[in-house]
Amino acid sequence: MVTIYLKPHKEESLKRLHPWVFSGAIARIALDRNYPYNEPQEGELVCVRSSADEVMGIGHWQVGSIAVRILEFGADRLPDGFWDERIRAAYRVREAIGLISPENNTFRLVHGEGDFLPGLIIDVYADTAVVQAHSVGMHLCRRTIADAVVRNVPQVKKVYYKSDDTLPFKATIEGEKVGYLIGENASSDDEFWSLENGLQFRIDWLRGQKTGFFIDQRENRALVERYAAGKDVLNMFCYTGGFSLYALRGGAGHVDSVDVSQKAVDLVNVNVRKNFPDADNHTAVAQDAFEYLSAQKNRNRTYDLIILDPPAFAKHRDAVKNALRGYQRINAKAIEMIRPGGILFTFSCSQAVDKEAFRLAVFSAAAQVGRKVRILHQLHQPQDHPINIYHPEGEYLKGLVLYVE
Repeated sequence: MVTIYLKPHKEESLKRLHPWVFSGAIARIALDRNYPYNEPQEGELVCVRSSADEVMGIGHWQVGSIAVRILEFGADRLPDGFWDERIRAAYRVREAIGLISPENNTFRLVHGEGDFLPGLIIDVYADTAVVQAHSVGMHLCRRTIADAVVRNVPQVKKVYYKSDDTLPFKATIEGEKVGYLIGENASSDDEFWSLENGLQFRIDWLRGQKTGFFIDQRENRALVERYAAGKDVLNMFCYTGGFSLYALRGGAGHVDSVDVSQKAVDLVNVNVRKNFPDADNHTAVAQDAFEYLSAQKNRNRTYDLIILDPPAFAKHRDAVKNALRGYQRINAKAIEMIRPGGILFTFSCSQAVDKEAFRLAVFSAAAQVGRKVRILHQLHQPQDHPINIYHPEGEYLKGLVLYVE
């Protein structure tokens, strides 16, 4: 066992149950006499102690500014049944909030720090769980985690591992990063369908973004459905068409879905045909968002309802300034194209951009265009993406619903 000793007073955040130990807080690293290496190995369990030798917790060691992610506070080893208990507790939360029903078999089972399993994401699609590791420690535990999921989540029979894009790029990582850990899909993965609030979506976890779908917009998609009746709708950055399908079910007059990826646009059309086989009021376009908006503006094209759900403009804090300019620019273009009395749903999923900075960027866009704008709703991530109260950094999704005169 490796022991990490902290500098004086650096244990205070751990006493407040914040799960990260930063490299700058470490005073020294003590190796057991029989330890075979001259430094901790990335992903292994280490014990963290204060400068006064008080046990603070045990967690995964990693190279970088976040040196340890705590799994269990006040302990120098993981308790027996640790993984089963954490997975079972996460599932109980999803049951308690009513997410699992005949109308919905799509949900996030584990949301990292929000479920006290830092570095781990698990999404469930019908009978398959898709696991993503964001730390080497979770990667090393992937098979133990898969076994615990199958034991404790009744509907899950198969576990797919997809961590090729999420593991630290500088880490030396052995073992598979992609593939089935348990079971395999009986039919073609291209034809795997999942159910969200009664709508069917084809999930491509092999080649799609994230785990194959953006579950975090489920509640916000349902809100779009409430506003969509009779409206001309534009869904920018549509990916597989989640907002588009809800708008169509809500009675939209017409929906335009736009994404730079032709593959995403093809999948939108597949999802629309599956749920609305006779629909003739949907158009999907593969084009850059800014180019599309500029072209439509030149045609004097306007909409009653626009959804802006771009990918993260800032993946780290150094990119925040450019990201805010991007949010201002895209929102200004959208506000220009909304008919009087129209609605704008606008989002940021950039964790590095806080909600006040995002709101200021949208305010600046409205002021630039010179239209009267009211905030109707302030949106955030859903219940199955919980925020650990001791880890406010877990709040990443921000959204505003605006009424534009």
